[in-house]
Amino acid sequence: MARVELRQVTREDVGRIAEWLKDPEVAEIWFGRYTYGDAAHLGYDPEQMLKANETEWNEVFHDPHHHPHRDIFSIYTLEGDHVGEGQLSIDEALGDSQLSVLVGRKDMWHKGIGTAAVLAMLEHVFEHLRLHRAWVDVPEYNMAARRMFESIGFQHEGTLRQSRPHEGARHNSAILGILVDEYERHYPEGVTSHVIDWETQRI
Repeated sequence: MARVELRQVTREDVGRIAEWLKDPEVAEIWFGRYTYGDAAHLGYDPEQMLKANETEWNEVFHDPHHHPHRDIFSIYTLEGDHVGEGQLSIDEALGDSQLSVLVGRKDMWHKGIGTAAVLAMLEHVFEHLRLHRAWVDVPEYNMAARRMFESIGFQHEGTLRQSRPHEGARHNSAILGILVDEYERHYPEGVTSHVIDWETQRI
């Protein structure tokens, strides 16, 4: 299986995110589009963040008190290539987190990078942050992503009706989740060595 590293985000990484999102195919598999048509990117605006001062940068990437608490990682191959971004929107009070993963390099699609990145994020969620549940919101038109999450161990929990605008129509999306005991059954040996830098403190 492919292996990845989760690293702290750099300005160069954000610049690549901004460029990747100019490709409509990449934008659609990330957060989709806002109703007014622009590519969506939760947590921060890549174009604006490139101009951010140090205080603004730290508020996004290094503020543990930001609400919602969001951990953002750059995804790198072991060869040192930046290939995507992973985000966790964490609710400490409920003990769960929404997970989002983008592989922005299209030449790296269908090579196991997405699966490796999700496993790395689950390592962070369950082994470092000690949360109880992780979940994803997958639009119905992205069946490849749904199959990937289900192969990892996520289960269908519900459907959001017409929650995603896509190509002039509204589409449902599926909520898929995995609990800590399910993760431990699927991966009794854990998925260690995916994450090289624990910046966020344990909850």
